Amino acid sequence: MLDFSKNYFDLFGLPVDYMVDGRSLAERYRELQRVVHPDRYANATEQERRLSVQGASLINEAFETLKDPIARAGYLLTLHGTEIEAQNESTQDMAFLMQQMALRETLEAIPNQPDPYEAVMALRGTINKQINDLVAQMAVHFETPTEDRLEAAREILRKMRFLQRLHAEAERVEATLEDELN
Repeated sequence: MLDFSKNYFDLFGLPVDYMVDGRSLAERYRELQRVVHPDRYANATEQERRLSVQGASLINEAFETLKDPIARAGYLLTLHGTEIEAQNESTQDMAFLMQQMALRETLEAIPNQPDPYEAVMALRGTINKQINDLVAQMAVHFETPTEDRLEAAREILRKMRFLQRLHAEAERVEATLEDELN
């Protein structure tokens, strides 16, 4: 059975690092799921079945965290002793905030564009590029995580979460446009 005291990286046999090999992560996920899958414990004791379900849940949670660069950054910050209050933290970078206001205005204007579907796709591309740029910056800060670098990573995470919310809103607008076409 699993060692529930391990961190997610140890659980998956991966180095504690921001950059994760997606293929190794997926392979290890499948291996771990085979080991703890509740069907394997159908004839086991109640405790073994309960541990199997808890193990499967832990593996799913760890996998979802490690495959998502934003969740992974938050998890790594926590491992390094930096607590994040996701709901209460916002970036103080005024240039970034002004840029995000402009992107939100672009998002709000999409329904009035000649080709709103193309406009939302372009906006999502812009947001994805910004997230990818921040992912690259984040990786550098976790290479040698000093106190200053962890604080910089925390600031990047704030920005990434802001962009993640904006991306989700753009996806909702896109879904609305698709619904209107049908």
